[in-house]
Amino acid sequence: MSKYWPLIKVLPIKTNFRFVAFSRFAAIVSAVAVVVSLGFTLFPFEPPCGGLSCGIDFKGGTLLEISTAPKAVDLGLARATLEAQNLGDVQVQAFGQPTTAMIRFQTPDGLQPAVAVDKVKAALVEALGPVTFQRADVVGPKVSGELFQSGILALGLAIGLMLLYIWFRFELQFGVGAVVGLFHDVILTFGLIAIFKLEFSLTTIAAILTIIGYSMNDTVVVFDRLRENLRKYKSMPLGEVIDLSINETLSRTVITGLTAVLALGGLALFGGPTLLAFSLIMIFGIVIGTYSSIYVAAPVILLWGVKRGDELAEPLKPANARP
Repeated sequence: MSKYWPLIKVLPIKTNFRFVAFSRFAAIVSAVAVVVSLGFTLFPFEPPCGGLSCGIDFKGGTLLEISTAPKAVDLGLARATLEAQNLGDVQVQAFGQPTTAMIRFQTPDGLQPAVAVDKVKAALVEALGPVTFQRADVVGPKVSGELFQSGILALGLAIGLMLLYIWFRFELQFGVGAVVGLFHDVILTFGLIAIFKLEFSLTTIAAILTIIGYSMNDTVVVFDRLRENLRKYKSMPLGEVIDLSINETLSRTVITGLTAVLALGGLALFGGPTLLAFSLIMIFGIVIGTYSSIYVAAPVILLWGVKRGDELAEPLKPANARP
């Protein structure tokens, strides 16, 4: 097949990149990026989200479920109508049937929620024609603050469970390396959200949790190969074993990440404004997760050191090899 399609294998079968040689430079870059990301995330401090642009889920607002049956909802017109009302953050998305939609908006400062709801209803009826309002819920600041705390708690719990899992499956230093990589990924993702003023909502929390899972999966693949090679090459320097392990899993890592990025790229292009921020966060998380598996998690093993196994003193030989 490769004879007729020479580009079918973009990556070489075997690579020999010296990743460890650039680990110090990568550590400096990562440390600077983490500090900058923390600065943008925490300052200026505006409860409950600090420097993040909190969505309705965390700042409070109103949710409306509307129906324009028998005709489909004009989502673009509805969104433009609400944005003209100076309501702050506005979300309009299809919900269930084409004739129904879900609308979320923030209550402007100094305006009672009931007054804001009546104002929005009148504007929607004028723009869309006959509209049936099937649901109207107001999320107060107290409830939204509790949601924010629960979301952050979920992120911390996920990282803690990952530490226990890697500690149980490998060794403590492997778990610490994986968790350092996860903190690196999460903090940089928060920095991306803060710098580009992307909406921070429950959907964003879901994206970050997915990034944690992807990054951990990639790290486990590298660590698993590293553990095997530590048993095979007991006299090889640890840095060379790490380079070998990363190179042996590099093709799988790149192909998996590229496949996910291509799918998310389509989602970003054709998913509309509602899914754009989610897609961009996921793409960034996959890229940075791949980077952290190589230049954050693995170097921690190099700094800490690891006990060599006693099972294999030399590389395994094929069964049909001659003595």
